[in-house]
Amino acid sequence: MITAAYASFLTLLYVYLSIRIISIRRGKKISLGTGADKQLERAIRVHSNFSEYVPLSLLLILMLELQSVNYIIVIFLGLLLLVGRCIHAYGVSQQQEDFRLRVYGMILTFMTLIFSSVINLGYFALHLLVKS
Repeated sequence: MITAAYASFLTLLYVYLSIRIISIRRGKKISLGTGADKQLERAIRVHSNFSEYVPLSLLLILMLELQSVNYIIVIFLGLLLLVGRCIHAYGVSQQQEDFRLRVYGMILTFMTLIFSSVINLGYFALHLLVKS
């Protein structure tokens, strides 16, 4: 249930980022590509970066939740991901980009991926030890 809630929040952000691209395309009458428009290019990259990192992150978090890892850990990882993606999307979306927000957003996203991976591997190793 916890991962489902975070997946839902992140999906709403994904839809917002998608609608923003559509709005820019309509306003600038650019149907395909970027038309060398910096604002559209930036919006597309924010959306693409989101779609590159979120699915794997959610999958790793879900695997932890399905293994009945302490719910505080699952909540913490989901929060790291959600905050990281929001900070990154906001930072990169700005015409005068605050590079720190981009970096902090990626750090939180990488922390989610790394912590989730390490904990999943720990549970895997524990499972192997118990079975032996």
